[in-house]
Amino acid sequence: MLKIWGRRNSINVMKVLWCLEELDLQYEREDAGMQFGVVNEGYYQALNPNRKVPTMKDGNLVLWESNVIVRYLSAKYGLGALCPKDEGHRAQADQWMDWQQTSIHPEVTYIFWGVVRNSPDHKDPKKVAGAMKNLDALWSILDSHLEKNTFVAGDDFTMGDIPIGCAAWRWFNLDIERPELPSLIKWHERLKERTGFQNHVMQPLT
Repeated sequence: MLKIWGRRNSINVMKVLWCLEELDLQYEREDAGMQFGVVNEGYYQALNPNRKVPTMKDGNLVLWESNVIVRYLSAKYGLGALCPKDEGHRAQADQWMDWQQTSIHPEVTYIFWGVVRNSPDHKDPKKVAGAMKNLDALWSILDSHLEKNTFVAGDDFTMGDIPIGCAAWRWFNLDIERPELPSLIKWHERLKERTGFQNHVMQPLT
């Protein structure tokens, strides 16, 4: 059986759990990270030398990095659904997953740690203003794309929606001002209709 290490309130763990539910896969999960510890244990470091979550074990295969895990699960267990068979269509899903990781995630994370976790290291006014300005521009890119597409890779829900969907939930629930982005809002509402999103992503920010 698949084994997942990670606490449920981690945005990166949410991605994997949502993906698993979309694929209707059985798995075992062990709490790890922050208050649960585990990540500094020797056995865990042997699995994931980064000492972060999530980590996944599928048979003899061990993977870390949440977007990689989502890609792997989608390709192995959801080829033709979460993972498009067509190379071009798959690449579109991939590009939005990478965009979330490299562009959206750093900015949302900085704001999240300052607003929700009250971290003094994430309250620099210039950095906050810069992150907010960047996020307004970045989400506007996706909003424009979604004017012509139901989901990020086209008409169908794919693995590409999962990482950005988790980030969007966090962003929409932060106590901040946001620009009007109607297509992004409609896409987010579509995600909220999915059982996996409801069960694993739609939780209070902590």
